[in-house]
Amino acid sequence: MHDEVTVGAPTFAPPRIEAEPGPEGRLFLRSAEPLGAYPISVVHEFRARSEAHPERLLVAERGRDGEWVRSTWGELRARADRLAQGLLDHGLADRPVLILSGNSTLHLAVTLAAMTVGAPVVPTSVAYSLQSKDFAKLRAMVELTGPGLVVAEEAAFAPAVAAVAGDRPVLSGEIEGAVTPEELSAEPTGDVAARCAALGRADIAKILFTSGSTGTPKGVLNTHGMLAANQQQLRQVWPFLADEPPVLLDWLPWSHTFGGNHNVNLVLCNGGTLWIDDGRPAPGLVERTVRNLADARPTLYFNVPAGYAALLPHLERDRDAARAFLSRLRFGFFAAAALPQQLWDRLTDLATAHGSAMRMTTSWGLTESSPAATSAHFPITRSDCLGVPLPGVEVALVPVGEKREIRLRGPNVTPGYHRRPELAEECFDEFGFFRTGDAVALAEPDDPAAGLVFRGRIAEDFKLSTGTFVSVGTLRPRLLSAARGLLSDAVICGENGDRVTALVWLHAEHAHRCDPEGVPDDALRAELAGALARLAAEGGGASQRVDRVAVLREPPALDAGEITDKGYVNQRAVRERRREQVALLSREPCPPQVVER
Repeated sequence: MHDEVTVGAPTFAPPRIEAEPGPEGRLFLRSAEPLGAYPISVVHEFRARSEAHPERLLVAERGRDGEWVRSTWGELRARADRLAQGLLDHGLADRPVLILSGNSTLHLAVTLAAMTVGAPVVPTSVAYSLQSKDFAKLRAMVELTGPGLVVAEEAAFAPAVAAVAGDRPVLSGEIEGAVTPEELSAEPTGDVAARCAALGRADIAKILFTSGSTGTPKGVLNTHGMLAANQQQLRQVWPFLADEPPVLLDWLPWSHTFGGNHNVNLVLCNGGTLWIDDGRPAPGLVERTVRNLADARPTLYFNVPAGYAALLPHLERDRDAARAFLSRLRFGFFAAAALPQQLWDRLTDLATAHGSAMRMTTSWGLTESSPAATSAHFPITRSDCLGVPLPGVEVALVPVGEKREIRLRGPNVTPGYHRRPELAEECFDEFGFFRTGDAVALAEPDDPAAGLVFRGRIAEDFKLSTGTFVSVGTLRPRLLSAARGLLSDAVICGENGDRVTALVWLHAEHAHRCDPEGVPDDALRAELAGALARLAAEGGGASQRVDRVAVLREPPALDAGEITDKGYVNQRAVRERRREQVALLSREPCPPQVVER
């Protein structure tokens, strides 16, 4: 049973931002709040807190029987130390540990064990093992990182293991011929603590492969110092964490920086509790999240826009589920993609209807920044606000064409890419700032403390035949908002054409409303046309409206690089792979598969 707690809005640190003009139109921004002291590594913090409160619940996951299997801080510390000793005993502490399987207590224990003794952790997307047909990306990762151990918890990963492990030892409780966690584990000696004490901030904690949202995946070096600094930055803008250990329910994959660094480390560095959500933002799976919310009752909730879109209908029609979600919630947080304003409004309306002071907030960053670089640690009402630089982060806004690219410098920024030193020259500018490729603008031109707003990925933008730029990152969420929950995602098209068009996917509950050729029924056609009309009514020229859409029946393909398992759709990859459908959008007369405004 949970005590009913009336919680107020979170206490945020007030934003204090210093701005300074620079050469060639640059604008430098930084927090006036200096970065405080922080530990050498996240594992140092974990070990200290496991001794301070060993009986506190750290992690819970659903077992095979559907019941929660709980592990305390002390239990996980003991498990991690035994695995760490096993890595030392088997000569596996000086090479990377490749993890194929998904979020689990074992995954967390192996991660902590490896990081404790200095072995870099390489968590890979589960989709690369379970959905890929050729394992090409996994093979490339293995070749690049040269792991000493492959971790694959369940039997379902056996084909991937057979494809990439070679003669390397495999850690698994289900795959034939593998070493079990119990067999690897050993009674810890003083060597475990000695290896931990020898860690330095510049040592590599993780190699995280970027999702390839706009390019070929690369192995991003995440040092121990980067990850520890980022958690101190978050603590300073979220001071309530000092008195209120966070409770999270989270499904976000640990192969990505949002789930694996931001959220897991937030729990580890603040004495919190992580309930591993076996739900997903998909029909038949999001119901598990609704069920889990009743048990976890999180104090902070982190998700991507697609996750909120899947969860919201359940919360809007189920008062008990909504009360469970909101009962202890300080804030709902989104990142990784733009949140359509209509989703923002529905979330805040839900909170108001239940008397919750919960706030919506966000931050911006990337794998190369641990990930948080900015934070909206102040009240905001618009979903495109990214906040202000975190303490210790320096931001440079650099003119690129008609936009301003945001570039970063700070202790949470990567030194580079694994075995790709040649990329450093193109990734860092002459002032040592990391080139992110994202465009932003000041929310208020005369007030940097009002925050930055997102203006999309520069590489995704294109020009119409008139020479007018189309800002894909701005237009896409506006189209989704205008569709009022009808669409799950959209790819903006029209490069070198005379109008903007889009390829769209319907939410699963509407998929039956198109025939096998993608021709919508009359009611759906009217609803889509209405969405285009609403978007056009918002004003702006040809680059700020969508004149035609066509529904895609085939979901985005992982192997083709069209989507990541976090749900990010690669705009250019879809346009290039589906050239026939793109061409259909401009055909005259208008084909039956195409809906026109």
